[in-house]
Amino acid sequence: MDLYLATGNAHKAEEFGRMFAKAGLPFRVHSAAELGGMPYVEEITGTFTGNCRLKAEALRRIAPAKSWVLADDSGLCCDALQGGPGVDSAVYAGSKATDAENRAKLLLTMKKAPPHKRGARFECHLLVLGPNMEEQKFVGQCWGRILEAEVGGEGFGYDSLFVPSGFDKTFGELQPQTKDKHSHRAKAFALMVEWFKQSGYRF
Repeated sequence: MDLYLATGNAHKAEEFGRMFAKAGLPFRVHSAAELGGMPYVEEITGTFTGNCRLKAEALRRIAPAKSWVLADDSGLCCDALQGGPGVDSAVYAGSKATDAENRAKLLLTMKKAPPHKRGARFECHLLVLGPNMEEQKFVGQCWGRILEAEVGGEGFGYDSLFVPSGFDKTFGELQPQTKDKHSHRAKAFALMVEWFKQSGYRF
């Protein structure tokens, strides 16, 4: 079975590729790049799930018949920012902001936040659409805290600022294999794998 990832983010595509390979799912996983690129989607719903749906439906319109589509919308939700930047995580410092610019803005915004206000969570919503009108959503969360300075060069996005609960290193310091076990995306992915098993899709 063919499955297309509704993302133009090469880092996300790589991360999903690792997880699919490890899970042994019977999919040939493709990037949206193989269809000419991810169609432009204006993420205006204000929710992770709503944005997920926009991306999934946009890619399904150009994906081959009988293929599956998987969309992801995720972000960083900080206690000190009442859940922000949330759905705006990728564009926190502007519509064309780089990851580094987004991190710099977060550090500045949270500069005066005391330790007990530096709690945060990464949240991931996955929406899978199947060739026979299958549709299912999965949500994963990873709790932790935001540092006062960047540490580590692995990962992407806000990884170098986020220390997951139970660890003393940021996602930017942890090896990809470790992150793949504990990340918000990994938790949502595990729920999807379980759904496939319970739905009769055999591996």
